[in-house]
Amino acid sequence: MTAFRTLDDLDVAGQRVLVRVDFNVPMEHGVVTDATRIERALPTLTTLLERGARVVLLSHYGRPKGKADPALSQRPLLAPLEEKLGGRKVAFAEDCIGAPAEEAVARLNDGDVLLLENLRFHAGEEENDAEFADSLAQLGDLYVNDAFSAAHRAHASVEALARRLPAAAGRLMQEELEHLEKALENPERPVAAIVGGAKVSTKLELLGNLVEKVQLLVIGGGMANTFLHAFGVSVGASLCETDMADTVEDIVRKAKQADCDILLPTDVVVAEKLAPNTPHDVVAVGEVPADKMILDIGPMTAEQIRKRLGDCRTLVWNGPLGAFEVQPFDAGTNVVAEAAADLTAEGRLLSVAGGGDTVAALVRAGVLDRLSYVSAAGGAFLEWLEGKTLPGVQALRDSAS
Repeated sequence: MTAFRTLDDLDVAGQRVLVRVDFNVPMEHGVVTDATRIERALPTLTTLLERGARVVLLSHYGRPKGKADPALSQRPLLAPLEEKLGGRKVAFAEDCIGAPAEEAVARLNDGDVLLLENLRFHAGEEENDAEFADSLAQLGDLYVNDAFSAAHRAHASVEALARRLPAAAGRLMQEELEHLEKALENPERPVAAIVGGAKVSTKLELLGNLVEKVQLLVIGGGMANTFLHAFGVSVGASLCETDMADTVEDIVRKAKQADCDILLPTDVVVAEKLAPNTPHDVVAVGEVPADKMILDIGPMTAEQIRKRLGDCRTLVWNGPLGAFEVQPFDAGTNVVAEAAADLTAEGRLLSVAGGGDTVAALVRAGVLDRLSYVSAAGGAFLEWLEGKTLPGVQALRDSAS
């Protein structure tokens, strides 16, 4: 990975520092219901404030489609942001460019914080418009990107700003990139990947990239049903993409050429319907009744995955192994998650996970804080797994070269 600057490479005292954060947080009736994304930005913000920077926060919220929408204002973020900053006052600008923003920035003193209004109130943000980017750049002396979750977007505040001002990665961005590099770009082998979820069709690029980079590929969830069907195994009434057989064969062929071992379930948990504590059975793969659905991997499969992980040094995880939201179909995912957490604690495994359902499954399993790193970035994490160049990251690298 090409080097990028970090906060430690910038002299921020007395400087106006534009910080791209992701404060696209859940809200109900104008009240923030989950401040996790604000909390994850605190290491960057506290570092800058302690060093005497004048911090200007840039973020988007929702999809206002390039027009001002009071319902999507950033103003409700002020109270939780001030609370997380220990009661420090946060100023607010009614716009992110033009006179309101310029005047608010001009009033800042060293150690002050300013939150600008929603970037996406202007179409130029998502269009990566040069004039809009220039207007943003006028507000700062330095640029810090701490929003990996938006790094896959070639937007003005993500990509163009890093090419207009001296740029660096914030603490969250730095941590994310360093762990991702260790996981796939420069990993300690053997490398395992767990890929779950409903459909093969949504993860074709991911699977194509992973089979060339990992030595063990564990496939679960509805995706496993599609693989089993492609091998001529009956999956009963299970979710299955029957038209993906040729694609599965291509993936398997590429895996063999790359010496990547694909691990599929050998036993599964089946039921007539997906409902809490519904009657269910464990059956061998190939013995799924026609009127039942596969809803989880079986205990033998979970144990097999646990043992195989013990031989690996690196794990990348995206997607649950079963219908984890409903008991008892979370059991397989929980067993594997616990195994990964234990191996990580023993120093035997670097474990990196990401994706919305994956994070939710790890929370349910009680291991979210026990893996090496869990990414809160959905689309950006997935595109990185697919081997794509992320515009926001590339701009940081180019800025440092």
